[in-house]
Amino acid sequence: MSHASPLIIGHRGASGYRPEHTAAAYELAFALGADAVEPDIVATRDGVLVLRHENEISGTTDVAARPEFAGLRTTKTIDGHEQTGWFTEDFTWGELSTLRARERLPKMRPANTAFDGRYPILRLRDLFELIAESADRHGRHLGLVAEIKHASYFESIGLPLDELFAAELDDAGWRGGDGRLIVESFELTVLGKLTARGVGGRKVFLIEASGTPEDQRLAHGPAAHSYADFVTEAGLYALGGLVDGISVDRSMIVRQDAAGTPQTSDLVDLAHSAMLEVYTWTLRPENRFLLPAHRAGVGQARHGDWWGEFELIMGTGIDGVFADHPDLAVAVRDSLRPAA
Repeated sequence: MSHASPLIIGHRGASGYRPEHTAAAYELAFALGADAVEPDIVATRDGVLVLRHENEISGTTDVAARPEFAGLRTTKTIDGHEQTGWFTEDFTWGELSTLRARERLPKMRPANTAFDGRYPILRLRDLFELIAESADRHGRHLGLVAEIKHASYFESIGLPLDELFAAELDDAGWRGGDGRLIVESFELTVLGKLTARGVGGRKVFLIEASGTPEDQRLAHGPAAHSYADFVTEAGLYALGGLVDGISVDRSMIVRQDAAGTPQTSDLVDLAHSAMLEVYTWTLRPENRFLLPAHRAGVGQARHGDWWGEFELIMGTGIDGVFADHPDLAVAVRDSLRPAA
């Protein structure tokens, strides 16, 4: 992909304007100037890769209102957390394809609920086709930032996502390293497996602000490396031999000091010194998601000084940002370009 810096990635599409992971959200993201889109990838019982925020789908589909699937409601432990609901791996693709998407944050984004029930769940192969069509429509190269979700869990139930994902790339002609593909995960193990399978594209390690990667926890128990261990200087240099970049929680890039003044960390510079690209998630304009100093007026859903916060983050020299409203991120990026 040829693009200005930072890369603007439509987070699950333009999820600030349409229910996430729908064709409408992805198409709108590209229309609003996104360079790439980011799907979360999980699997069905029959091994079809589908696009959902989590494998538990009660909050993003109409499954709870579908009596024919009432018997599939269950409780599971996913990555150490007990959850009750409906899970993609208990459905065939034929069954899952009958469901319709719903807005995940209805109280924050009530306008999006007008689109509830209009759009089906997408497969990964559907998104490949949508990207090709959008690239033709807009006359520019467009990319995919694919997040592999819960890889250890899915492998434990006989659905190895690395194998399924590599096969989908082959079928769609996306395996090569032509610059269109970035693959990310909160687990290094699955990224290594994809590399071993010859999957091209950049590999990016997702890093939470706290906690421990699930593959580390399963392999090493109490001795497992925490996420914090990976963002030390030594940890970053060690990652440099394993992945092409890191993608971190926004709070690890920008925060407020004791006096309430927004400031940025030195993480971008440290990672660049280790020859790693740096991405951050998620840029959102609502008060709920902004630093206190950037909030405006009353109400979590009201837009605050998102421009100031986005500008602060992009000013670090970061390589890419995930945004629910790609047009807002593009506007800030374009304002920071040096005059010709």
